[in-house]
Amino acid sequence: NGYEVIAYIPDEGHSLQEHSIVLIRGGRVKDLPGVRYHIVRGALDATGVEKRRRSRSKYGVKRPKAAKK
Repeated sequence: NGYEVIAYIPDEGHSLQEHSIVLIRGGRVKDLPGVRYHIVRGALDATGVEKRRRSRSKYGVKRPKAAKK
């Protein structure tokens, strides 16, 4: 809707730039004053976290392909 807010980017590393379009959800960060939102990883311009194996759904990572033996 065009609002400009301060949001937290969960986990390590990201490729977001100043005018990236992202999906946000509620949820404050206790130790950062004024940060009331989280960015949803894996939606729109926010990519998922690379090499994530556990808690993948929280960080927008698809299920890895099975390793060949």
